[in-house]
Amino acid sequence: MTPYTVLSLFTGAGGLDLGFEQTGFHHLEGVELNPWAVRSVQLNRPAWGIQEADVREYAPSLADAPDVLLAGFPCQGFSLGGHRDENDERNTLYREVIRLARQVRPRVIVIENVLNLRTMTTPDTGRPFAAQIAAELEDAGYSVCFDVFRVSGFGVPQTRRRFIFLAFLGGWPAGFQMPQPGRETNIRLSLYELAQGHETADLPNHAPAWNFQSAVHQATKEAFDPAEEVVPVRFSRTASDGHPVRSFDEPFPAVDTATVWGWAQGNVKAARFAKDRATEKFIRNPDANVTLWRVSASRLRTFTHREYARLQTFPDDWVFLGQNRRDIQMQIGNAVPVEFARRVAVTVRQALEALDSGRPFVDSEAQMVSLF
Repeated sequence: MTPYTVLSLFTGAGGLDLGFEQTGFHHLEGVELNPWAVRSVQLNRPAWGIQEADVREYAPSLADAPDVLLAGFPCQGFSLGGHRDENDERNTLYREVIRLARQVRPRVIVIENVLNLRTMTTPDTGRPFAAQIAAELEDAGYSVCFDVFRVSGFGVPQTRRRFIFLAFLGGWPAGFQMPQPGRETNIRLSLYELAQGHETADLPNHAPAWNFQSAVHQATKEAFDPAEEVVPVRFSRTASDGHPVRSFDEPFPAVDTATVWGWAQGNVKAARFAKDRATEKFIRNPDANVTLWRVSASRLRTFTHREYARLQTFPDDWVFLGQNRRDIQMQIGNAVPVEFARRVAVTVRQALEALDSGRPFVDSEAQMVSLF
């Protein structure tokens, strides 16, 4: 297998990078600003050479051009879960990708972000960010293709959608196509055994405790049959569409840094109630008349970090470090799902092999998926 190389920007907790490592790519070095994400990656993959630094001050120390430049620049300024501020200074960090691409000349650039890049416009040109980024990559000598992907079609048990740019220096191989989805992935294989307490291994970042307390949801402590199935429930965003008690045989909604998920067992009930907006706490809009979901069960607990990490398809031996829950939740929620990253990496590797051999591009993994 050809030892293609990777330079990583905005490495985060390492999801995108890990997918490329699993496909045989060799990491040269990388940069990340979040100190806890850096510590987590350095613990799990010291050979990756991840530095804690602002990408705007980063200068790679490479002897040769990398084959691939990975860049999942911050999405908070674009995300539907954020303020969608076109003037957010983080929105211009893509220009650091262009700067470094011009400097080190990777053969392929992989950019990952949120789908709102299609609609938000740049303040200086009025173009959608996606079109602006593509234009600047093309001006740097790259042929660019981009698309939005629902990751549940790529082995990830959630419906999260990601925007991917693939940019090839000088052009892509004949017959090239972006990754093609397969069947939807449900959460059963990832979470069922953990939820029921059947997995007894000492997993890192996994300390389940049936002690969830809430002003909205109620752990009744009623007697129940211990054999009753533990079911997944949504604790936050209780006014949102969709029943809060979920199925093991469907993908989850997108895992992010804000939504709180958990488990319920025994006498599980969920119903909508009108909130008393005159007396109850945490009312953002007293004039709203939406009814809110409330969950009750004999006992409740939140997901552990390992359970969230499984939804992001991190391997169980990947350890997350942090001073508190929020430090770790940010790393997991902001990560690219590893299995989706691996699928992108397969496409990039096959494209590079096609270019190096002078043969047309063949997506062998997509062909295999189509047979089943």
